[in-house]
Amino acid sequence: MEPKSDDGSSNIRVRLLYNDGRIEDNTISGPTSFSRTCFNGLNALSGVGILSVPYALASGGWLSLIFLFIIAVSTYYTSLLIQRCMDIDPTIRNYPDIGERAFGTMGRMLVSTTMNVELYMVVTGFFILEGDNLQNLFGDHIQLQIFGLDGKQCFVIIISLIILPTVWLNNMSILSYISATGVLASIVLLASILWAALFDGIGFQTSQTHFINWKGMPTAISLYAFCYCAHPVFPTLYTSMINPKKFSKVMFVCFLLCTISYASMAIVGYLMFGPTVLSQITLNLPTNKISSKVAIYTTLINPIAKYSLMIKPLENSIENQLPIHYKARVCSLLIRTALVISTVIVALAIPFFGYLMSLVGAFLSVTASIVLPCLCFLKISGIYQRLGFEQVFIVGIVIMGIAIMLVGNVPTPNTHTSVCGHPSSTD
Repeated sequence: MEPKSDDGSSNIRVRLLYNDGRIEDNTISGPTSFSRTCFNGLNALSGVGILSVPYALASGGWLSLIFLFIIAVSTYYTSLLIQRCMDIDPTIRNYPDIGERAFGTMGRMLVSTTMNVELYMVVTGFFILEGDNLQNLFGDHIQLQIFGLDGKQCFVIIISLIILPTVWLNNMSILSYISATGVLASIVLLASILWAALFDGIGFQTSQTHFINWKGMPTAISLYAFCYCAHPVFPTLYTSMINPKKFSKVMFVCFLLCTISYASMAIVGYLMFGPTVLSQITLNLPTNKISSKVAIYTTLINPIAKYSLMIKPLENSIENQLPIHYKARVCSLLIRTALVISTVIVALAIPFFGYLMSLVGAFLSVTASIVLPCLCFLKISGIYQRLGFEQVFIVGIVIMGIAIMLVGNVPTPNTHTSVCGHPSSTD
C-alpha cells in the first residue's frame, strides 16, 4: 500500500495479491469532488492564453481556426492517454512516473526535465505579465522605487507576496476555490470585451479580416498549441479525485468549455480590431471605458489564481527527491517559498525573458502535451507491437506534434515576443 501523496491528496492505491494468484487493484478516493476537479482543470487550461488568441487568428486568418480545433481534439485525446497509463499501472503517481514506466530512468529524466522547465518558465512569465500590466495601469500615477528597483520590478515583488500564501496550500480541494476565481476571471474578461464591442462604440470591422495568411500561420499554430499545455498538471488532478474513473468526463468538460472560450475570444477580438489587434487584446482597449478597465483588472487575476496550480507538479517533484526525514511541513514550505523567490529573481533579472520563452516554451509545451503522452502510452500499453487504427492515429498525432514544434518556432517577420511565448509589442 502506498502512503498519502505529497500533493496533499488522500487518494491511496492498493494492489492486493491473493493466495490463488489473483491481483486486484483498488483505489481509496481522494478529497476532491468532480466539480472542484473541473475548476482546477479549467484553471490549468485557461489563463493568459485567452488574451493572445485574437492575435493568433489575425496572424493566420480565419482558416487558422481549423488548427485550433485540431489541436484541442488532439490534446484532449492525449489527456485521456495519460489517464489510461495511470490505470494500467496503479503505482504511477505523477507525470515523471509515466515516463519511467515507459522508458525507464532515461524516460523519467526526459519527462521530468521537460515538465519542470516548462512549468518554471510559464510561472515566471506570469510575473513578467503582471509587472507589465501593473506598470501600464499605474506607472504614471504611482512612482515606486525600492532598493534601486524600478516600478515594474516593485510590482512584481508585490504580486509575489500575494501569490506566496496560495503556494503553501496542499489540499487540491481547497485549491479549487482559487481555481474557481481564475475561471470566473476568464468569463468576466470575455464578457467585458464583448460589452466593449457592442455598447462602448468599438464595433466590428468585418471588412478588414482575412481568410488566410500563410506567413502568419506559424505564429497562429504555436499560440494555439500553447493554450493547451496543462498536461503535466493532469496526473495531480487525477490522483486527487474522489472517483478517478470520472477523470475523462472532467477532461471533456474542461476542454469543451476552454475551446469555446478560446474560439469566442479569437472571433470577437479579430472582428473588433482586425489585423491591428495586438498580442494582448487588452492593449487595444480604450482605457477610458469601464468595460476596458474591467477587462484589464480581470487580466491581473488570472496569473494569481493560476500560479499555485501550475507550480504544484514542480513542487512535488522536488519534495519527492528529499530524504524521508526532510519531508516535514517546514521543509515543504521552505521549498515552495524558495521556488517563488527564484521565479521572481529570474523575472527581475531577465527583462527579455519572453524571447527565450517564445523559442523554448512552444517546443516544451508541445513535447509535454502532445508527443510524450503518445509515446509513453504506446510503450506502456504495448500496442506499438501490433498494427491497428489507434496505433496509426497516435503516430499521426506524434507527427503533427513534431511538425508544430518545427513550424511554431519559425520566426515571423515584425513579430515581437511576450510572456509565455506569445508575440507582443510591449517588450
